[in-house]
Amino acid sequence: MNACTLGDLLDVVGGPALRLHTAPAGQAVPVTEAVLHDGRTPLPRQPGALLLAVGVPAAEAGPLLRAAAEAGLTGVVVRGADGPVAQAQAHGVALLSVAEDATWHHVHLLLASAIAAQPAAMPSDSGLGDLFALADAIATATGGATAVEDPRQRILAYSTVPGQPVDEDRRQGILGRQVPASTENTEQYRRLFAADRPIRLPALSDGDLPRLAMPVRAGGETLGSVWVIDGGSLAPDAEDTLTQGASTAALLLLRARAARELARHRGSELLRRLLDGSAADAATAAERLGLAGPARVAAFVLDSAAGVPDAERTALRLLDVVRLQCEARYGRHAGVLVDGVVYAVLPGPGERHKRLAEDIVARAGQALRVPVRAALGEVVPDAAGLADSRADADLVLRVLDADLPVAGVDEVRPRVTLLRLTEVMGGRRQLSAGAWRRVLAYDAAHGTEYARTLICWFDAGCDMAGAAKLLAVHPNTCRYRLRQLQQHAGVDLDDPDERLVLWLQLRVLGGLSSATP
Repeated sequence: MNACTLGDLLDVVGGPALRLHTAPAGQAVPVTEAVLHDGRTPLPRQPGALLLAVGVPAAEAGPLLRAAAEAGLTGVVVRGADGPVAQAQAHGVALLSVAEDATWHHVHLLLASAIAAQPAAMPSDSGLGDLFALADAIATATGGATAVEDPRQRILAYSTVPGQPVDEDRRQGILGRQVPASTENTEQYRRLFAADRPIRLPALSDGDLPRLAMPVRAGGETLGSVWVIDGGSLAPDAEDTLTQGASTAALLLLRARAARELARHRGSELLRRLLDGSAADAATAAERLGLAGPARVAAFVLDSAAGVPDAERTALRLLDVVRLQCEARYGRHAGVLVDGVVYAVLPGPGERHKRLAEDIVARAGQALRVPVRAALGEVVPDAAGLADSRADADLVLRVLDADLPVAGVDEVRPRVTLLRLTEVMGGRRQLSAGAWRRVLAYDAAHGTEYARTLICWFDAGCDMAGAAKLLAVHPNTCRYRLRQLQQHAGVDLDDPDERLVLWLQLRVLGGLSSATP
């Protein structure tokens, strides 16, 4: 299969996000991956890679271009628009740029995802599994048992080289995949993340061993840390080895994150197609998403009345909350943001769906400080019906309010039915014409309240005493108004069909009810 080319990459992310200044070898050259380089480590020899020039001013990138050509790289990406185009042409290296305010880790994620989306994606072993091999390599070279952690002190990988000394903290951390919490630990991490080189940290208690540790960073972002147990026999060059190992760990962590984001993006696109009914094969799409059997669509939206300053960004945060809660409940799960609405598919027959939606609304409202509403479509037997369930959820969203922030379609079936009738009747002349217009016109011309009297009579089940109570008038007043109405507007209230049509038109098209003042 063909690898991603520079032209392919520009087709996907070219424009404001990524500008091409020159491509001396043409746009058909392969791009195998995007590599962050901060200038403090040797330039990697990775033919076909795009080098992201972290910390190198665009105008001073000439030496880096020459080194990139010698290493067989495809091109160099600088920040800003004033890169040395002539030197790039002379060395035969493509020169690209991103905006001055772009963050390097976001640029790396964008490029890595686009490259991985091509048929010849990143090597299959580029995920977190590589971290175990890296931990073994560092442990072998330094002589100390090694662990790789994320910024929250969760252990991502650890070495398994036999014969190296370990302590109880390491054993407990590996068993729980989490570093044991303590005040002393917190202080050590504070020191570690403030450092820019390997530091030696003392043992925290009797029986424990000291550590050599190094933060893992890329483009100014802290991605985690690497820890080596110092059993008293570390290699003389252990610090240099750890520095190089942390640089490799940064690349692997960024690759793994890019792979996760790409998988999530693909899942979102599959879900989008299922929800709008455009999936060529709904069964295959559902299988790829891990959906099987009955399910329903849940829709979450920010309360528009709350006046959110940055609605787009807040909606993305809402998407994160929905994904997190659904993944916690159902495991691997897809969610998608479409036109300000976050959609998720809730599997199963539906007994606990509303409770989950209520939990998400409460958590999201607290986290985002914005009221959130949630609508549940009808449960459908398989993925082929998800578009219909989504349509139900969209209708339910339109009838929710502050008093009813969460509801399933069955709970508000009358409301959504009237809403659909409003759309259908309002768009057809034959359904919108009739006596209801004459009643409203007569009221407007003569100051009468025949329409309100009529709708209260209907709402009271055509009971005169009930209508009079709703109107706060005497029943005889109500009878008189209805007789006058029939005479002046030409309606026959003895005809049940005419009563039904007149009620629907006044209720649906006129927007009247007994609660209308």
